[in-house]
Amino acid sequence: MNEYLQFPVFKRLGDLADKEQTAVFVIGGYVRDRIMGRPFKNDIDILVLGNGISFAEKAGNLLNSKVTIYKNFGTAMLHYEGIQLEFVGARKESYRSDSRKPIVENGTLEDDQKRRDFTINAMAYGLNKANYGELIDPFNGVNDIELRTIRTPLNPDETFSDDPLRMMRAIRFASQLQFRIEPETFMAIASNRERIRIVSRERITDELNKIVESPKPSLGFGYLFDTGLLHLIFPAMAHLQGVDIIEGKGHKDNFYHTLEVLDNICEVSDDLWLRWAAILHDIAKPATKRFEKKQGWTFHGHEDKGARMVPRIFAELKLPLNEKMKFVQKLVALHLRPIVLAQEIVTDSAVRRLLFEAGDDIDSLMMLCHADVTTKNEYKKKKYRDNFEVVKQKLKDVEERDQIRNWQPPISGEDIMKAFGIGPGREVGIIKNAIREAILEGEIANNHDEGYSFMMKKGADIGLNAINSNH
Repeated sequence: MNEYLQFPVFKRLGDLADKEQTAVFVIGGYVRDRIMGRPFKNDIDILVLGNGISFAEKAGNLLNSKVTIYKNFGTAMLHYEGIQLEFVGARKESYRSDSRKPIVENGTLEDDQKRRDFTINAMAYGLNKANYGELIDPFNGVNDIELRTIRTPLNPDETFSDDPLRMMRAIRFASQLQFRIEPETFMAIASNRERIRIVSRERITDELNKIVESPKPSLGFGYLFDTGLLHLIFPAMAHLQGVDIIEGKGHKDNFYHTLEVLDNICEVSDDLWLRWAAILHDIAKPATKRFEKKQGWTFHGHEDKGARMVPRIFAELKLPLNEKMKFVQKLVALHLRPIVLAQEIVTDSAVRRLLFEAGDDIDSLMMLCHADVTTKNEYKKKKYRDNFEVVKQKLKDVEERDQIRNWQPPISGEDIMKAFGIGPGREVGIIKNAIREAILEGEIANNHDEGYSFMMKKGADIGLNAINSNH
């Protein structure tokens, strides 16, 4: 038995195909991943010469599995022993210029392999008795795997003009597999880039997220930038690129710095949203860039402006406008804080404030700051990172002692109103803020008794009379 067709279901489908006098193949991603020795994903595409849906229904009866039919797409799907099998009839496609939706007609195996996006996804194994386990590879996909190359089976200009999402997919596969895009295919992406405008935002962002989640996303973003696609789908990021020089003073290229930070984060975390925080941490630098005689280039307030830009960018990219966005926004707003702490003598009150503002996201924030040190000066890099270790230890010590990370005020608004016989209003807010500040500054401990005494004193200071000092 072919080592790549290790699931018993393949043999059963082959026997059914012989009985029905139909040719059946396993095609696409499964074949590619088996040849590359990549971990198997649980979805397998089955190509049928003839009616894919009708064959799927017979397979469902044979395997005693429920079949889901997608009439619009001409496909059917069933689950069997933890595997998702998707059946489709061999197709021939032609396109109109204003749509990604092809005009589809029945086709041969050759027609179907021609319409596939890349040579590495156009390989098939026969499942019938006559050709069981035989690799059908008309476009040298195996060779392209060995050369680690992304290439289209047919003319890449036509491939990308017909379905412009394939330009994103080419870059996504290059990023995921760490392959190169061969020159003709690369040039075709660059010359067809405007066609991306007919693709929905959701589909583009789906591919973009897969690039962000790849082992080394800088590869994908490098291709997006060099082909000009990034300027169309995510202009704010493309604007980071470039260096201005005045009076012999330049600044670092913030685009390539961002890619370094992103790759650094990917070495320590798979969290998609932490990776997005890395992408957006300096996003407002172009908008805040100033040249000052004494200091040279400055980017004052880029962290605050960047945090304010996050919701708009998430909305434009159709990313979720929920707690994921708030997490990214918080990290962008705070990303300079640990760096400043690492440069100064760290006071307990500065550490308490950072813990208060970062809350449970403090560990992610520290990871981002660590990744943000991209200087080529080894002495500087070591000094920064050693200082971060001091800040981390201090965060740990202060948190153990003061419990600020998930801070709940020890005195509630109810307590204040009850103690002074007042209703909701400005005074309650003044006292609550004063208690919080006193705790963050270390003037009082983070507990009810010290908070209560402070409240009574603060109330008297602003002219409130205690009516209930028992607690």
